[in-house]
Amino acid sequence: MKLPRQLLAAVGLIVVTLPALADAVVIEHAQVRAVPPGSPTSAAFMSLHNPAERDVRLVGASTSAAEVIELHNHQSVDGVMQMRRAGEIAIPAGGRVELAPGGLHMMLIGLTEPLVEGESVRIELEFDTGETQALQAPVKRILEQSGNDHAHGHQ
Repeated sequence: MKLPRQLLAAVGLIVVTLPALADAVVIEHAQVRAVPPGSPTSAAFMSLHNPAERDVRLVGASTSAAEVIELHNHQSVDGVMQMRRAGEIAIPAGGRVELAPGGLHMMLIGLTEPLVEGESVRIELEFDTGETQALQAPVKRILEQSGNDHAHGHQ
């Protein structure tokens, strides 16, 4: 029995695509910080799990809700916690990375629309593999775990 070329191409595409989907980063507990109207920045937090057998790096993100998203980390500089831009966030093979207040996070800079609590923001993550992954992050009121102002020491 001879199969049509389109069917063979479709089956081949499925076979090639399945391994890539199986190794996709699992995104959990995504949320964007609700901020007062007129605020120029906000932050996004989430848990990233890498089920693959090789390390993956988050190298960027984008959203229509902000002019730019930067990857950030908190670092102690001369005993003072400061936020610094991070070029990438490594997600080890089989591991998990938490983006949370007081640690790794994403800064939404130059907000282009109000962030209304209860609504969601579409964010597209970019990985070193060249792949992208889109997610919907609900806008929520988020309190600092460390008790200090999120903008304090921002560089």
